[in-house]
Amino acid sequence: MIKLIVGKKGFGKTKTLIDLVNQAVKEKEGSVACIEKGVKLTYDISHKARLVNTEEFGVDNYESLYGFVAGMIASNYDIKSIFIDSITKICNDDMEGFGFFLDKISEKITDTEEFVITVSADPAEVPDSVKKYM
Repeated sequence: MIKLIVGKKGFGKTKTLIDLVNQAVKEKEGSVACIEKGVKLTYDISHKARLVNTEEFGVDNYESLYGFVAGMIASNYDIKSIFIDSITKICNDDMEGFGFFLDKISEKITDTEEFVITVSADPAEVPDSVKKYM
């Protein structure tokens, strides 16, 4: 299941994501991973969730992010929830590539996996390739 949290800056997307991560740690079976650019969520996310800084691994576009996420899933079948904060910041504000990423990642996840992504954008201006996941 892919869930997008879309809104302009200051909408409260990251706060919602933090709450969802911490809730998943308490309620879900399996591992929880949270991917972000930088380390701003270090003290907000439960220590039981795996917090990953994309800058440490040179992830800066959708192709490398896809490979990174696919590798995480392949190496740990116990991951049941993956959260990505500010995906457009990670991937240099490329909204067109975002639809391609969603199509590719939707092929890899199963119904038992939760995939939540925050997107800094006006929902009305999101490309059609992304809207189908909203």
